[in-house]
Amino acid sequence: MTALYSLLHLIFCFCSITLIVLSSEEDTSELRLERLLQMVFGAMVLFVGLEELTDIRNVERLKKELRASYHLIDSFLGESELIGDLTQCVDCVIPPEGSFLQEALSGFAEATGTAFVSLVVSGRVVAATESWWRLGTPESVLLPWLVGSLPLQAARDYPVYLPHGSPTVPHRLLTLTLLPGLELCLLCGPRPSLSQLDSQLLERWWQPLLDPLRACLPLGPRALPDGFQLHTDILGLLLLHLELKRCLFTVEPLGDKEPSAEQRRRLLRNFYTLVTTTQFPPESGTPEKAEDVVHPAQLPRACYLVLGPGSGWQLVALQLGMRLLLLLLSPQSPTHGLRSLATHTLHALTPIL
Repeated sequence: MTALYSLLHLIFCFCSITLIVLSSEEDTSELRLERLLQMVFGAMVLFVGLEELTDIRNVERLKKELRASYHLIDSFLGESELIGDLTQCVDCVIPPEGSFLQEALSGFAEATGTAFVSLVVSGRVVAATESWWRLGTPESVLLPWLVGSLPLQAARDYPVYLPHGSPTVPHRLLTLTLLPGLELCLLCGPRPSLSQLDSQLLERWWQPLLDPLRACLPLGPRALPDGFQLHTDILGLLLLHLELKRCLFTVEPLGDKEPSAEQRRRLLRNFYTLVTTTQFPPESGTPEKAEDVVHPAQLPRACYLVLGPGSGWQLVALQLGMRLLLLLLSPQSPTHGLRSLATHTLHALTPIL
């Protein structure tokens, strides 16, 4: 990060900002670097607003204000357990009693007069109001990521700009810790104040749901509830709903096997980049030439990769409609059964995302 901050210091004098990212990893993809830069710029807008970055009037003041974004930017550069920075989809978890949590969340939002409310565990969204789900990119990814990156605190009142929805007018991000690691987030205007969110209001809506709330705490790394059964060959999975811009990402269905959790995350991230750029290109946009048109029948729906020599771990990707599933599988999983296993897993996961 020091090099990045030094770079910003050098170019502020030209009244514009240019972000440059350098990577020492030989296999780092252009997609990964491009989306990293988008997240970094989004984080800067989140804290200081777009006008401060496009019309720099006081360099020293801007540098001081940008310090608030350093912690969030640092979290993009580390080995995060999240993947929304790459997929541009919101990291989610599936709570065991989601309907009760959703009902309480809607009631709490109505009682506080706030349309944008969510429950966040370890940077992942557990439940949210419809208005929260309609937040655009990148704020839909940045806000829960920010909450998950901050140290534990009973309550917060943050001024934030929305890079897509409101880049020049700040909103307030209120957070309330219901349980250590589980936070209630509100995106609002001048009201309500933190003092209006008193203990009686919280107890009314959340005290009766203490057990379902506790059940959310281990969902951070696993994403799926304990009762959800996955095939024993699955070492990690990434499921994306491309229309809703939500994803499930876990490398802990069976955490006691090789490779390590860090390696699993890296393998799935690299495989996502590969299949996104080569096998399942975005279908949006208008091709410039008639010969560039790709008909749906010509698009692949599944692909796999066997790693070697020595490891034998297998990766398979399957796209059906607006859902894309990536699986990391153990070496003993038969290659001829990869598509069948992926199809069965996707059908099992479809009702919950």
